[in-house]
Amino acid sequence: MSIKLNVNGRAVAAKSEPDTPLLWVIRDELGLTGTKFGCGAALCGACTVHVNGQPVRSCQTPVEAVAGKKIATVESLSRNNTHPLQVAWIKHDVPQCGYCQSGQLMSAAALLDKNKNPSDADIDQAMSGNLCRCGTYGRIKAAIKDAAASLRNA
Repeated sequence: MSIKLNVNGRAVAAKSEPDTPLLWVIRDELGLTGTKFGCGAALCGACTVHVNGQPVRSCQTPVEAVAGKKIATVESLSRNNTHPLQVAWIKHDVPQCGYCQSGQLMSAAALLDKNKNPSDADIDQAMSGNLCRCGTYGRIKAAIKDAAASLRNA
């Protein structure tokens, strides 16, 4: 049995069991290793991907639940770090260990897709489910504001 998916604009078929977490299909079957396993309980946000434009925790999303839906991973932002969020992340030296960054970027991208001029409260709300053990929250917020300005001026 295979489950038809659309990942980063490409039609693929997952061969995993229907209850396999999407995270493992993305990483193990498709070889897209940017999405990370953090806590496995949908609490840290490291595994965040977009499903039909909404951020979801792929570690707790069964692959059968996303059949036929559009899935975007961190690799979908750009191949060469030219997405405004990636540019801002580099400018503000956001990553330290880097482990949470793909989830942080995907939550930030979902916010900026809906709101190109987010307030501090909007950013706090959108990013509240993403944990950073290194504590770079101030740099994350500054990078999101920079990326938002770039998107508004594009």
